[in-house]
Amino acid sequence: MLSRSGIHAVRALVKLANEPARYCGAQSIAAATGAPRNYLGKLLQQLSRRGIVESQKGLGGGFRLARDPRDITLHDIVEPLEDLGRLSQCILAHDACNVDAPCAMHSRWVLVRESYLDMLSRTTLADLQTGPLPDSLRGDGRN
Repeated sequence: MLSRSGIHAVRALVKLANEPARYCGAQSIAAATGAPRNYLGKLLQQLSRRGIVESQKGLGGGFRLARDPRDITLHDIVEPLEDLGRLSQCILAHDACNVDAPCAMHSRWVLVRESYLDMLSRTTLADLQTGPLPDSLRGDGRN
């Protein structure tokens, strides 16, 4: 359910989480994650305005996490980039769809939506660091 923007942002922040001591340029992050550089730079700027990453211009500048990876959830990353409020809308576009007047999809969609939002809120960047990562996302200087 993550949009392409959400996927690029999550991959970029996992990369930053694995290189906490330095600023990483948008070009190197884009190369490591397969994201378009200019587009990724705009996503990272949005996350910077929300206090999730810090940006620094000039030589040695770039982006780094503003908080500990244990304190950044997928919801924190995705919410500024995607309209998560749209998930509350009726799939069948019924204005009056709610618990008291549900549409045919209401009970099914509520389960999916709540499960998805719960996963976003409970999953941190630190959780994504614990498993084996592709070489391109490791912070071992090989990229």
